[in-house]
Amino acid sequence: MRAQGRRTMRWGAVAAAVLLPLGLASPANAGPVADVFAKLLVKQVKGANVTKHLDALQGIADANGGTRAVGTPGYAASVDYVAGRLKKAGYKVTRQPINYVQDWSETSPPVLAQTGGTTWVPNEDFFTFEPSPAGDVTAQVQAVDLTLPPTPTPTSTSGCEEADFTGFVAGRIALIQRGTCAFATKIRNAGKAGASGIIVFNEGQPGRTDAFVLDIGEWRAGVPMVFADFAVGQALAANPGASVHLKVDSDLRLGTSDNVIAETRLGLPGKVVMVGSHLDSVPAGPGINDNGSGSAANLEVALQMAHFPVKHKVRFAFWAAEEIGLLGSDQYVEKLSPAERAKIKLYLNFDMIASPNHAYKLYDGDDSDGAGSPAGPPGSDRIEKTFERFFTSRNLATVGTDFDGRSDYGPFIAVGIPSGGIFTGAEGIKTPEEAALFGGQAGVAYDACYHQACDTITNINATALDVNADAIADSTARYAFELP
Repeated sequence: MRAQGRRTMRWGAVAAAVLLPLGLASPANAGPVADVFAKLLVKQVKGANVTKHLDALQGIADANGGTRAVGTPGYAASVDYVAGRLKKAGYKVTRQPINYVQDWSETSPPVLAQTGGTTWVPNEDFFTFEPSPAGDVTAQVQAVDLTLPPTPTPTSTSGCEEADFTGFVAGRIALIQRGTCAFATKIRNAGKAGASGIIVFNEGQPGRTDAFVLDIGEWRAGVPMVFADFAVGQALAANPGASVHLKVDSDLRLGTSDNVIAETRLGLPGKVVMVGSHLDSVPAGPGINDNGSGSAANLEVALQMAHFPVKHKVRFAFWAAEEIGLLGSDQYVEKLSPAERAKIKLYLNFDMIASPNHAYKLYDGDDSDGAGSPAGPPGSDRIEKTFERFFTSRNLATVGTDFDGRSDYGPFIAVGIPSGGIFTGAEGIKTPEEAALFGGQAGVAYDACYHQACDTITNINATALDVNADAIADSTARYAFELP
């Protein structure tokens, strides 16, 4: 307690020395204040302290069967560690309960039959989406923004937007085409529209015609849902208004876990800067790079800036259940009211920031790479530029990485919140060009221990960890005083 008190006094003195001459309240001085505090926070955030948090997470895994996966004692202990440190530092800490699928099984084969017409073959023409809830419904089918005939390459956006369901009659079975957004997004939108059942069919291009087993980790529509081949979807679309019997006989059991949310006590409540990382590992290992690295760095940044007199609220999030479908961040965003969502001015995501064969990858907010997913919401380009300036100041190169939906920025982008962050690579292979820029070995995975038991404390690149922790400190401090 005494040590914490001394730190409070030290930061208070530093803050006063900086803010009195600069005049924090003056908009004209926001830039200089942000610069000064960024330099202060970068100096205070040390790689050695971030590594101490990683050692703690490794110790937690070692004491709990080698894993920190959601639903295990290892994850619960990780939550206790992070929440305890943040609370002691003076943050307002909330443990937000989220749900995840603890167990799912199918009792008997599903049924999909057109009234007075075709009965399709289960586990051949169509499969139950795992983890579909049980349900037995007979209702009219209604197509949702289909692209028939299909284009030569995947382009369908069927069900990707809530607006696709404008005019959808609640109680009908939604007929949705596979395409360019996640199955889970289509399912959630159909559920919000009041569908009594959901049929998603394959899009129709070569290689995208058959049905197969899919676990989408999504159940919240609360209705039976199946994945059918293209021929089934085409037949149903050709008979608008047809009545269909859809049945799923399953046993779904949900578990509960916690996100950890910590917010500064100071700062304008209407302007929130969010900094996030997922805290869970996969069941196979302790997850020290994926994603102890991002969580440890975010934790140390939070601890060191705990007594900054910030202009904007800074909210640190440590997400549950990312590894099984971004569930923690997704349910967090889903529960925000429109007013609360509007307060979040940007989201920064840090997932795997110390890969052994690393590259410094920045999320491509402006789609300047011209590949893969489109640009992030307006403002994401400026976030990318902030990170670029930091790495340039260190004479370090960066490359872009796509917003491919594989981490917790996904739910924020989906609702239009500007996003950005750093990534050092996962199971992908390092290119010769990247090896020339960053060192390491071309033709080898960025992280050869990705999602394996060997993702331990020895699976960390200390240089990447230190540099990226500084980059997180720099951006967080800047946005705490000046929004892009």
